[in-house]
Amino acid sequence: MSSPPPAGPSYVATSANLMVITGPVRPDDVPALCAELRHRAGNGHTEVVCDLRGVTTADLATVDAVARLRLAARRAGVGLRLRGPTPALWALLCLVGLAELCVEVERDPEQREPPLGVEEAVESGDPAR
Repeated sequence: MSSPPPAGPSYVATSANLMVITGPVRPDDVPALCAELRHRAGNGHTEVVCDLRGVTTADLATVDAVARLRLAARRAGVGLRLRGPTPALWALLCLVGLAELCVEVERDPEQREPPLGVEEAVESGDPAR
């Protein structure tokens, strides 16, 4: 008995220019993703934001989909911004040059990084380490 292939990505519209993509991204999903982007671009927006936090795949098919979304955005005359790729997907985007050339990625700051402009207080009686 074989199980059915996993369902393609799903889309949740939380605003007119935001595409929230969840689930696995496969090559067969690219036409629907690009059509969704063109639909959002046709509503008079200058930018479309793709939220990738729910994407469960980090492979070349996913990278190809991102590249094709970027191309579709350019053809539609809008900017494309990616939000929240997984670390594995971010690494792949960097590896193939898409992170610098094709997309702007919004990333949450690392939890261990202190906020800018904050320094540790030093007590006058503390020995130097």
